[in-house]
Amino acid sequence: MASATMAGMRLPSVLFHSDLPQAELHAARLDGELYRVDQCFSPIDEIESRLLRAKALFLTLPPRLIAEQRSAAWIYGAAGLPTRHQLCADISARVRPATLVALSVREVVIDDEDLDRIAGLAVTTPVRTVVDLARNSLRFDDEELDIICSLMRSGRFGLEECRAVLDRRRNLPHKTLAVERIREAVRRIDSVRQPLHPAVLSGLSPR
Repeated sequence: MASATMAGMRLPSVLFHSDLPQAELHAARLDGELYRVDQCFSPIDEIESRLLRAKALFLTLPPRLIAEQRSAAWIYGAAGLPTRHQLCADISARVRPATLVALSVREVVIDDEDLDRIAGLAVTTPVRTVVDLARNSLRFDDEELDIICSLMRSGRFGLEECRAVLDRRRNLPHKTLAVERIREAVRRIDSVRQPLHPAVLSGLSPR
């Protein structure tokens, strides 16, 4: 489907205020020509996808930041738009999180295999996203469980793949808690009788 046009101009799939003045973008949204994607806008004939969500976030972030946890889940379509984006930076990247007051940023040790690159944006893989959510969520209720279940079903992975990520680091905080939470998500997947990948089933076996 071709991109929409406005005033005879072909529009990019994602627009930010660097493309058009904010007033014009908001007016076009009110006219039904654009819709919001986080802080950006897309033409109404563009179907929202992980590519569009990642591109919208990429356009608004400082370099070297990585979308993680709820923000990564949003990009993958497993969660709604977070009220505050959760981001991380490799501890060696020399990003200054304290200056990014509108964002939640933490420094982490992260391997290349834990990252996907989507529309230029570094995003934690679905497996790493599940591990981080299970390990770091202060509140862990039905919403978090649903997000993890969605990521595991769409990514077709199970507890064993998550364990492999956890086992790469020695003395990792909250590792046991993460395993229990992920196992709970696997039980939920099983209880609603969704088709399960063999890797998910194997994750239910006690170790």
